[in-house]
Amino acid sequence: MTDYFAGISPLSYEGPDSDNPLAYRHYNPEEMLGDKTLAEHLRFAVAWWHSFAWPGGDPFGGQTFQRPWFGDTMDLARLKADAAFELFAILGQPYFCFHDADIRPDGTDFAENTRNLEEIVDYIGQKMADGGPKLLWGTANLFSHRRYMSGAATNPDPDVFAFSAATVKTCMDATQKLGGENYVLWGGREGYETLLNTDLVREREQAGRFLSMVVDYKHKIGFKGAILVEPKPQEPSKHQYDYDTATVYSLLKEYGLENEVQMNLEQGHAILAGHSFEHELAMAASLGIFGSIDMNRNDYQSGWDTDQFPNNVPEVALAYYEILKAGGFTTGGTNFDAKLRRQSLDPADLVAAHAGAMDVCARGLKAAHAMLEDGKLEEARSARYAGWTEPANAAMLNSDLNSITARVLADGVNPQPVSGRQEVLENLVNRYV
Repeated sequence: MTDYFAGISPLSYEGPDSDNPLAYRHYNPEEMLGDKTLAEHLRFAVAWWHSFAWPGGDPFGGQTFQRPWFGDTMDLARLKADAAFELFAILGQPYFCFHDADIRPDGTDFAENTRNLEEIVDYIGQKMADGGPKLLWGTANLFSHRRYMSGAATNPDPDVFAFSAATVKTCMDATQKLGGENYVLWGGREGYETLLNTDLVREREQAGRFLSMVVDYKHKIGFKGAILVEPKPQEPSKHQYDYDTATVYSLLKEYGLENEVQMNLEQGHAILAGHSFEHELAMAASLGIFGSIDMNRNDYQSGWDTDQFPNNVPEVALAYYEILKAGGFTTGGTNFDAKLRRQSLDPADLVAAHAGAMDVCARGLKAAHAMLEDGKLEEARSARYAGWTEPANAAMLNSDLNSITARVLADGVNPQPVSGRQEVLENLVNRYV
C-alpha cells in the first residue's frame, strides 16, 4: 500500500448536475444502453505507461513529475504496482494495459529483463486475484531503449531483431499468464529516417516475417486473445511502415495474415496520418480487422502527438458510431493512451483526468447509440446509393466497358449531379451531440 492517493475516495456516479470534479457525471457503469451496460460497451482501460511511468517531459524540457516509485529497482516496481491498483480501485474501470518496460526495471541483459518481468507479473497477478481489474492487453516496448534507434523488427542488425523477437515472446507469455484479452504490437520506430541507408524490400520482409512469427507463437501457446497492430505515421521516424490502417492491411494481405491480425487504432495517430479517427475505424471495420482503440486527442495547433485526454464529445460520438456500426467491441476496449499535462502535478489531477475522459466517452457513446437507433443517418446513406439496388445497375459491376457503352447509347443517359447534402447531415448529427 501507498499513501499517494490518500484522501481520494472511490468515484461514484453523481449525475450531470454534480459539480464534483472527482465524480462521474455521465458515466454510470450500470446504466443500460440497448442490451449492454455502459461498462460493457466501453470496456475502459488505464494505460500503465502514461499514468505511472511518464516523467512529465516534453521536447524542450525534462521531468516535472516526482513520483515516489520512480527508479530502476524491483522494490520501486512493486511500489508502482501498488499505486496503480490504488488508482484502479478509485476509478473502478474494468481493465488496464502495460508495456514490459512500464512494469519492470531495465536489466543489464535479456535474462535479467525476463527475470524482472516474471517477478513483477507474479506480483501483479496476486493483485488481480484480490479483486483488481483485468488485463485488456500487454505489449513490448521496442522503441525507447537506444538499441531500437533503427527499429526492432526492421532493424538492420540481426542481433536487435533477435532481441526484439525474444522480448515479444516473454511479453506474450506474461499477457497469457495474466489472462490478457489481446496482445498489441506497436512499431514506434519501424520506419526510416533516410532512404540513403535503407533497404525497403528487406525491411518490409523482416516486418512481415516478425508478425508471422508472433501469430505462429500465439497458436503454439494457445493464446485465445486477438493480435492487434497499432498503426502510427511519422514521428519519430520520417516514414513508418505501419502508417495507417490501409497500409497495415496491405502487409497483412501480403503475408496471409488478414484473418489473424486486427487493428488497435488511436485517435491521435489517425490525425497525424491526415485522417479522422472515424475514417480509420470505418476503414478497419470495412476490411474486417477492427479490434480495439486507444482514446486520446492531439493539440491541433502543435501538429504532433500530444496524447491528451479526450474532451470533444462530437468527435468521440462519431468514433463510437463507427464502433457500434461494426458491432461494438469483442475482445477490445477503450484504453486511455493519454497523459497529464506536465504542469498537472497532483494525484487528484490524474483521477480527475480519467473521470472527465470517461464522462466524455459515455456522452459520446450515448449520442452514437441514439443516432444508430434513430436510423436517419443510415437511411440517408442508403438513399444515396439506392440506384445500385436495381438489378440492371448491379449487373454493371460484372459487365464490361463495351456492354456499358451500348447501354449508355441505347438509353440516352445524360446524368445530372445529385446533392450529397453534407451540411444537412452534419446538422442532423449535431442534434445528438
